[in-house]
Amino acid sequence: MSELSKFDHYLTDAGPAALVIREHLMPVEGADGVLFPATFAAGDGFPGGYNINTFADEKGSKNVCLIDSVGSQANRLEPLFMQAKYQHLVPRIVVKAGEHEVNILEAGHRAGDALLRCSQLQQQLQDAFKAVLAGDAEPLARIAPTSLVFGVWDSRNTQAKLPRLVSSTIRAFDVRRLTRGAVYIPPVDYAEMDVFSEEEKAKAEGNNKSPLAQRGFVHNPASGSHGGVIADGGIRRDATLGLAAVRLLHADRDEQKTLVLRRYILGLSLVTFTSKTENYLRQGCMLVLATDQPREFVEMYPDGKRLPCKIPHDVALAYATEAAKAFGVGESRTVMFEKDRARRDVKADGDKKAKTKRSKKSDAATDETEVD
Repeated sequence: MSELSKFDHYLTDAGPAALVIREHLMPVEGADGVLFPATFAAGDGFPGGYNINTFADEKGSKNVCLIDSVGSQANRLEPLFMQAKYQHLVPRIVVKAGEHEVNILEAGHRAGDALLRCSQLQQQLQDAFKAVLAGDAEPLARIAPTSLVFGVWDSRNTQAKLPRLVSSTIRAFDVRRLTRGAVYIPPVDYAEMDVFSEEEKAKAEGNNKSPLAQRGFVHNPASGSHGGVIADGGIRRDATLGLAAVRLLHADRDEQKTLVLRRYILGLSLVTFTSKTENYLRQGCMLVLATDQPREFVEMYPDGKRLPCKIPHDVALAYATEAAKAFGVGESRTVMFEKDRARRDVKADGDKKAKTKRSKKSDAATDETEVD
């Protein structure tokens, strides 16, 4: 069996629906250590802070706390291809914006990001997304192959959407929420030094919205703020490589080109999927494998059958290297961000919203006339 065909059984309809990894984690301090989940802004009825879902069953109240979201995990995994060991697998696309240079692997919305949309790649990306809508993913794979691996939505233009092939999420179970308190004490008494009055000082102390408090000129206590959680039910990372979704990719309705494309994207996906996970997520959240529970790596079949799987990372990399050679990695380049394109993009969006608003008003007026 050649290196290129060794994983072809994953690309047939008789193959597994997905590869699944399940890892049990714990804080570096130990299973009962405190960890700090991600915090989220308030909105849509959510008060902000930790994302904890609580529910009840016959055993009592339970909860699940989101430690690292699927989007956050993708943003940690994708820059892997910027490392020297993996650079040969993907084109190096960099957007230069003033003094800043941003690799497409660091752009939050990947090929659909405004930075790319308002660059010299605008037309080429638009054509590639239109090709996706027509059933041809090859042009996009030439420019932004990781957009096929981690998913992309051209929501501001063609509306082309590709699902994530590789997804990973970290959750904690049955958590106890903690709070913490702190106080900032300025090194000198600025009121005593006539920077401001004693009256202004008294009004500002304890008011963290005060400009004097925000700028660090007065005592500023913070009580009852987020203090992390203790996960009594453990912490788990669940990762999936959707092979069924890989098999939906096509290249210009050509069977051979489609096979070459699928092998390439599968190779990138396997490299990502088998790579070493990041231990440091944020301050107060450094996680390692829990040694008392085994790591699971299985092939999941459509009929529910689970078979053990073992794909070492170096094997995945060797396969991806050969698949990339056969596909022909796209051209690396540095392109310019163009402010005029961005201004037109913003104006076009504003005009579109205004037009929609006028249309709704017109429809409402018509409806009212018909009712009368």
